[in-house]
Amino acid sequence: MSRYKSPTIGRSPIFGRSRSLERLSFGRRLIAFLFDCIDIYRQRRALEALDDRMLKDIGLTRCDVEAEVSRPVWR
Repeated sequence: MSRYKSPTIGRSPIFGRSRSLERLSFGRRLIAFLFDCIDIYRQRRALEALDDRMLKDIGLTRCDVEAEVSRPVWR
């Protein structure tokens, strides 16, 4: 058996939240959720601010950006 463990999907911070978040109180989880929503909002606004040339560089179209920006922050 290898001494290295492979990450399991859903339990590793690489693929999502770590299990330590489950042990936090409701208030702390709510605050973490709100900060995540703020971060997603900022990222989507930055994406929306890119011009068409920059979007082409990263392989996105204006329609892709509009679809992403119109989504609610909790999704």
